[in-house]
Amino acid sequence: MYKHIISAVALLCAGWNKVLAGPLNIRESDSSVEAALLALGRHQLRQPGSLPNLELPAGTDTLPGIEHIVLLMMENHSFDNIWGMLGRGDGYKLNSSGDPIATNPYGNGSIQHAFHMPTTCQLQSQPSQEWLAAHNSYDNGTLDGFVSTPISSTSSLRSGGVAMGYWTGDDLPFMYDLGKTFPIADRWFASLLGQTYPNRQYLIAATSRGLTDDTEAFLTSVPPDGTIFNMLDKYGISWRNYVAVYPTGATPELYPISDNATETINHAAVDQFFTDAAAGTLPQFSFIDPNYDTTSEENPQNIVVGEAFTSDVVQALGASPLWNKTLLILNYDEWGGYYDHVPPPPALAPDDVPPMVAPGEYVYEGFARYGFRVPAVVVSPYAKRDHVSHVVYDHTSVLAFLERKWNLPALTLRDANANDMLDFLDLCALQRGEPTFPFLPKLKAPGNTTEALACSTTGPGVIPPPGSVTGG
Repeated sequence: MYKHIISAVALLCAGWNKVLAGPLNIRESDSSVEAALLALGRHQLRQPGSLPNLELPAGTDTLPGIEHIVLLMMENHSFDNIWGMLGRGDGYKLNSSGDPIATNPYGNGSIQHAFHMPTTCQLQSQPSQEWLAAHNSYDNGTLDGFVSTPISSTSSLRSGGVAMGYWTGDDLPFMYDLGKTFPIADRWFASLLGQTYPNRQYLIAATSRGLTDDTEAFLTSVPPDGTIFNMLDKYGISWRNYVAVYPTGATPELYPISDNATETINHAAVDQFFTDAAAGTLPQFSFIDPNYDTTSEENPQNIVVGEAFTSDVVQALGASPLWNKTLLILNYDEWGGYYDHVPPPPALAPDDVPPMVAPGEYVYEGFARYGFRVPAVVVSPYAKRDHVSHVVYDHTSVLAFLERKWNLPALTLRDANANDMLDFLDLCALQRGEPTFPFLPKLKAPGNTTEALACSTTGPGVIPPPGSVTGG
């Protein structure tokens, strides 16, 4: 059996993936499926329930050099909002003065230019990423509704100029250093044009069962094939949800009927993660839920507090005796209403459950389009150096990676066909057992200085700043 595993890694190292392709079922008459597969770089459709590797039993470890996978998903920022000025990957286009050229119109014809946020604090409830606001921002691919969109069908409040704000490496020194050191993705999209809960449901089950916004999350039906946590339990793969506030802040609880029993056993306080990392006792899969009131980076939080938490997680893994066999995935659940210049491509609807929308709202394309881009980075001793992955990902790519790692059945059409993140890894180095990052490089300290933390008391400053609006 071990020889088969090594040969699979060797094939991946050689760039040959046919043996891992899985069963295929082409539906050439379905143009929406064809468009989604084309965005993924695929030409054939793999079905739910199929295995990534047909030659191995389900539950087989096909990447034995990586024994521990850690996932930290933060909140509500687009790629451009966080990393648009990184200078790596597809960020902002700049003018001769080094400023972004991105703009968005107001309803009165005036133009909001992209601007550097005055502080690291944010406005309350603005901008918006609700189903209506998200689709208005997308506006059939023109991306000209970020500023003018109403935050909901029942509110007269608009997202406003804050949607065009961004931060730089002066504000987020750790995040910028991390993004320049380890491989990032510049085509990682949220799973749908909607809020946190449905995007996190996609993360754990590859479907939101119709949910579009952060309402009635606990009333959605249980996915027929359960969640990734049910699958890990079925095949004896250890996992733990390290959570700051249980159960209301535990992502597995978004499908409580499915996960209640196993989550009760497998949850721990978030501080226990740092203890387990130091002791070398992390499970095979660790899911970290930050404090969604203070350290997740959602508005109106001061984002340097969340950046410091992220830094603590990375440093804990770097200092752990498990470093040389661990992989960390850091991403964001959705874009928070902040502008991004890349239109989200078509996506595979995971199942036949239609969107649940508020009265007066439309279903649009249903779940057949991704949400806007979010930051994503992989930190691992076998991560590629000097690499930006231009492959299309969404949150079900995490599932696809876990399924690839342990040869697990796919849950829905979405994760069955999602790109599985192997592009972040130097697979030849993994095959040889020669880490590309034998030690965690020295990274800049986070930006949670006394000066940056002051806005938590004094406020976020004038948003949008004077001079950032023209015309009208």
